Amino acid sequence: MTPPLVTVERPVAGDPAGLLVLHHGRGTDENDLLGLADVIDPAGQLRVVSVRGPLQVPGWPGFHWYLVSRVGYPERASFDGAREALAELHDGLWEESGIGPEQTVLGGFSMGAVMSHAMAWSEERPAVAGVLAFSGFVPTVSGWRPSFEGREGTKAFIAHGDADPVIEIGFGRAARDLLVAGGIDVTYRESSVVHAIDPATVPIAAEWLAATVPSGD
Repeated sequence: MTPPLVTVERPVAGDPAGLLVLHHGRGTDENDLLGLADVIDPAGQLRVVSVRGPLQVPGWPGFHWYLVSRVGYPERASFDGAREALAELHDGLWEESGIGPEQTVLGGFSMGAVMSHAMAWSEERPAVAGVLAFSGFVPTVSGWRPSFEGREGTKAFIAHGDADPVIEIGFGRAARDLLVAGGIDVTYRESSVVHAIDPATVPIAAEWLAATVPSGD
C-alpha cells in the first residue's frame, strides 16, 4: 500500500470559501509553493494544502511526481502511481473538509502543473472548479488521455515563459489550444521569463482565483 502523501497547510482566515491544492515542481518539496498562497489568496479565504511528490530520484534533490525520459511524456507506471496517490489525497480532503470538488482549484508549477492537469482532466475523477498551471503541459501518456466531457464548468489559468529552456513555450500553447478545443474557459498569459513564475502574472492569477472560487461575501 502506498503511504499517504506528505502535506503542509497555509492557515485560512475563518470559514474557507474553497480549497486550493498545490503541487510543486521537479526536485523541490511541499514547502516550495506555500508562499504563493499568500499572494494569490491574500485575504486567506481558501484552505491551502501543498503536497509533496511521492518519488525521490537518485542524483536529484527533493521530490518528484513521475519519472522523465522525454519532456512531455511521463513514464507511465510512476505517473499512474502519482495519480492514484493524489486521488486518495484529494478525496480525503473533500470528505474531511466538506469542501467539494466544485469549490476546489488544483494548482502547480512545472511537473506539479502537469499533475494538476492530469487530475483535473482524468475521466474517472470529479470535475473541479479550476486548474492553475504555471510552466507545465497536458501530458502524453500511453493508456491515459484528457477528457473534457462534463467539465465545461472547469476553468483554467495557464501561464508560461517564452524563454523557458526546460519546458519550452510550445507546451504551454499546446495546452491552451487543447483545452479551448475541449470547451474549457482558458485564461492564458505568456511572458518573457525562463522556467519560473513571472511576478507580473501573479496579480492576474489572484483575480482569476477569486472569480473561480468566490468568497460568497
